[in-house]
Amino acid sequence: MTSTETIDHGASRFAARTHGMLIGGKWGPAASGETFTTIDPSTEQVLAEIPRGGAEDIDRAVRAARAAFDEGSPWRRMTPSERGKVLHRVGDLILEHADELAMLEAMDNGKPVTVARAADVAFAADVFHYMSGWATKIEGNTIPSSAGDYLAFTLREPVGVVGAVIAWNFPLLLCAWKLGPALAAGCTVVLKPAQQTPLTALRLGEILQEAGLPDGVVNVVPGFGDAGARLAEHPDVDKVTFTGSTAVGKKILHAAGGNLKRLTLELGGKSPNVVFADADLSIAVPAAASAIFFNHGQACNAGSRLYVERPVFDEFIAGMSEYARNIKLGPGVDPTTDMGPLVSDVQRDRVMGYLDSGYADGAVAAIGGKSWGDRGYFVEPTVLTGTRPDMKVVQEEIFGPVVVAMPFDDPNEIVATANDSRYGLAAGVFTRDIARAYRTASQLRAGTVWVNCYHVFNAAVPFGGYKESGWGRELGHSALEDYLETKSVVTQL
Repeated sequence: MTSTETIDHGASRFAARTHGMLIGGKWGPAASGETFTTIDPSTEQVLAEIPRGGAEDIDRAVRAARAAFDEGSPWRRMTPSERGKVLHRVGDLILEHADELAMLEAMDNGKPVTVARAADVAFAADVFHYMSGWATKIEGNTIPSSAGDYLAFTLREPVGVVGAVIAWNFPLLLCAWKLGPALAAGCTVVLKPAQQTPLTALRLGEILQEAGLPDGVVNVVPGFGDAGARLAEHPDVDKVTFTGSTAVGKKILHAAGGNLKRLTLELGGKSPNVVFADADLSIAVPAAASAIFFNHGQACNAGSRLYVERPVFDEFIAGMSEYARNIKLGPGVDPTTDMGPLVSDVQRDRVMGYLDSGYADGAVAAIGGKSWGDRGYFVEPTVLTGTRPDMKVVQEEIFGPVVVAMPFDDPNEIVATANDSRYGLAAGVFTRDIARAYRTASQLRAGTVWVNCYHVFNAAVPFGGYKESGWGRELGHSALEDYLETKSVVTQL
């Protein structure tokens, strides 16, 4: 083994392999024979050749998932306890291969390997461990009858075949968010990872097989939008779960109408962070900075709109700027890197386009505001001031390390300002006044409100959005509900 392979725990070796897609328990090429490349966003070099799945591959994968779901299949014969043990084993194996998975994520997505190891990989394992416990706790109810001498009860049954379409910003973690509850409920899955970041999904497919998941229960089909579109419209798919942009979510909603399949949509955001003058700035400044700069701002719940009460606004911006100044940019595979590149040249150009729009409208960069380096898709961590509510940079999701900061004067009006968005995914509130904190949290139209913190996640705590930030919830018992049907059984005694 070379020194490079020793350092990256086999990630380079995995990337260099001839890759297949997983359908019905077997790995193989796309029906068309086509492939596509995945690129290291730090170096702009090719990492791997990946089979490009199309409609025919999706059809094959759905047939495999349907067969694995049918009565009499090994998955349906498996007891809830056995199913839970398989899921727990998946979590264990993720931890056993944590260093390799973290390096693959750093290579494919660009995020710092230390962050991938501590956050993405560890949380993915935790989700499988948590959801494994629910497999034995899916229960119906006995219902007293008011209609006569009848026994009425409910059964909770898996919804069926699930199409899971994964975004590129948290590739492995989002697989866990989708697969954990779906498999705990007894569903089968066709998983389509984002074309920018397919490597950890493919490696997870191998881990699922090693854990003892029967053939066809999870099928992994890499591809582009045409594959995702076929999955969303497929008449034999009972539910689609999607994480990505609101624009694509609306397309999936339209495509799913053919057989009225169930949907979970975790979509975009333009989340407000509200800092009152009495906040502890030693907590609020680093938390607000992490809210936007974590994962290079490529997070749907990023705290990208910052509202600071005027008496502390200048001090706060100075603190945010100092925090940003000390962020070390570099390749994701470098363990000393604080912030890696954006995922692609398309995403970098999108973010730079928003910055140009902001400057044209009068915004000023207190720090950052430019691309960085002579290779890779890097953008400096940026704090924009001089912004107004009507600006494009304030209204639209940038999905990069760019926060728009605005002072406010009237604490009684800031909730209306914070809610002035078509999104409602997350929000932050910073104050020492506990009554104000909870009053503000209750008034904010957001699926998650963090008080004196940000980006705090737990496998047991539901996550999802209001308004155009989506439908349904990920994580917690709420996520499980979206993969279950309720059947009522009434018997005359």
